[in-house]
Amino acid sequence: MKHTQTGLMRPVNLKYVKVTDAFWSPWQALVKDTIISYQWDALNDRIPGAAPSHTIDNFEIAAGKKEGQHYGMVFQDSDLYKWMETVSYVLAANRDEKWEKVMDEVIELLEQAQEEDGYLNTYFTVSHPEEKWTNLKDDHELYCAGHLIEAAVAYYEATGKEKIIRIVGQLVDHIMTVLGPEPGKKRGYPGHPEIELALIKLYRVTKEEKYLQLCQFFIDERGKQSPHYYDVEIEQRGDDQVQRGVHNYDYFQAHLPMREQTTAEGHSVRAVYLYSGIVDLAVELSDDELLQVSRTLWENTVNKRMYITGGIGSSAYQERFTVDYDLPNDRAYTETCAAIALIFWAQRMIQVDGHARYADIMERALYNGALSGISLDGKRYFYVNPLEVWPHTANHRHDMHTVKTTRQPWFGCACCPPNIARLLASLGEYIYSANDTEAYVHLFIGSETQFDFNNQTVCLKQRTDYPWEGKANFTVSAAQPVDFTLNIRQPEWCQQATVQLNGQTLSYTTNKGYIKLQRTWHPGDQLTLEMEMPINIVHAHPEVRENAGKVALQRGPIVYCLEEADNGRNLHDIHLAQDASVQSTFEPSLLNGVTVLTGKAYRTDSTHVPDQLYTTQVYPKIPFEFKAIPYYTWANRGEGEMLVWLRSDQTTS
Repeated sequence: MKHTQTGLMRPVNLKYVKVTDAFWSPWQALVKDTIISYQWDALNDRIPGAAPSHTIDNFEIAAGKKEGQHYGMVFQDSDLYKWMETVSYVLAANRDEKWEKVMDEVIELLEQAQEEDGYLNTYFTVSHPEEKWTNLKDDHELYCAGHLIEAAVAYYEATGKEKIIRIVGQLVDHIMTVLGPEPGKKRGYPGHPEIELALIKLYRVTKEEKYLQLCQFFIDERGKQSPHYYDVEIEQRGDDQVQRGVHNYDYFQAHLPMREQTTAEGHSVRAVYLYSGIVDLAVELSDDELLQVSRTLWENTVNKRMYITGGIGSSAYQERFTVDYDLPNDRAYTETCAAIALIFWAQRMIQVDGHARYADIMERALYNGALSGISLDGKRYFYVNPLEVWPHTANHRHDMHTVKTTRQPWFGCACCPPNIARLLASLGEYIYSANDTEAYVHLFIGSETQFDFNNQTVCLKQRTDYPWEGKANFTVSAAQPVDFTLNIRQPEWCQQATVQLNGQTLSYTTNKGYIKLQRTWHPGDQLTLEMEMPINIVHAHPEVRENAGKVALQRGPIVYCLEEADNGRNLHDIHLAQDASVQSTFEPSLLNGVTVLTGKAYRTDSTHVPDQLYTTQVYPKIPFEFKAIPYYTWANRGEGEMLVWLRSDQTTS
């Protein structure tokens, strides 16, 4: 294994970023004022008409506080843990006595449910204690532990309270008595990766090497052959031997040792959680070989297996990646959790390579693939995020049963709602990074933050109307002049940008997609970045067969769609005109305030369509003005058709 020291930056800690943004602050307020309460009610089964959760009941049964049977998925505990992480991020920004008290009560409940040896999982404690650690491939024990660790670290960093760290420390100590490379231990690893990145978080706050070592064991052991650990498990359980074989282990990213994998395979959420953990481990070990594995997997994912929305995992079958360029629109699975996990991975790659291409993908997934997973009022959710919907079909075909035409109040498998909540609550961690001499601006989100350079604190304030406008203003505050380099991302969609310092236009250079401004900064310096924000007509790679002869509309980071509410039914019949001359207009009263796109299109004159299925007749077309809305806002006005990719003559030159 080759080790090299890499010059890395780190994200600015959430406690040092205050979001003050016209677009994102309302979302964060929604998390604080509505979503936390709503999801707490869901976990306690207090939402009429929503799928039951019984998550809190499960913990009370495990703690001996009530009688009953475990209810729900084998990973039901993780819904609570992600909710806890969300609350922790909210508390990091604003301490709140009410929710801190609730959190302390939940932590006490966890302590009561934890077994004497440190084991903590309500499914096995209540229902199958004899099956602990016998099916790592399928049973999510390590996955749940990972989410608890993430929640613990977030709460500790927000409050300084150590009780939850002690609980997860005991849990991990127990895990290390069962799993590991030492004689007598099982050489197992999780079927659903997640604990890998969580262990690195725990290592970074405790400095306990054992957490780093356990993460390394899980990643290096994964996919080893002769024998394959999952085959060993199956044999020990006496399960049907038909289940054996490497041919099915790509679903778990365990078909090959991690350092030999070159394509994104299997369950998309599992894959991208794993890839995030790989980057974290590689950073701590200065392991360039492992970083190169991540780069290779990244290129395959975003250049051949990702939707324009930043959604990944195209198949409902096993929620998985399939093959290159297989990106159907109406059957796109694109789980909300997968887009969120892609954001996690992208953020980590930014720190390693310092390249804006990762931030571009992070932004694409944030504004489109992830944000579409939650309604504007924060109370309804998409698990699946297709790029076109025809309710007349989706509501009746068994092979499209996963496609919902409206967001749901909750799910039996409720991983996505608390996942989008924790992302929104932790948004401040994705905006800025820094090292000893440089500060980086990855996202254009109104906010205030601070960096330390040359033994003094530098404050940076960002003001912007992004994503609707391409202008961002930055104010530098410091006690005295200070030398550092400010790197501001020039997005992939922006071909022209101007920079002014205190009203004077600056010439600048770019490096890896960032506008690089190396200078002595003075207190009160005002920097203005103006990015041209054209309406882009986007074409898919010719091997994406679903989109042949079609285009998509994008302005800034926002991908647009047509919805029946604005354009009538049968959206597939709409044909974007060659001379469409698409315009943008901000509508403050629509969908909480959005920029819409309008332009010239054609559709069939239905008055001249005969009542027969097939004909040699050429149907006449009539012009009309289409209206496109941001993709993330669709299905907030009732059930109806939706379409991202439009037929168009603009696909030819």
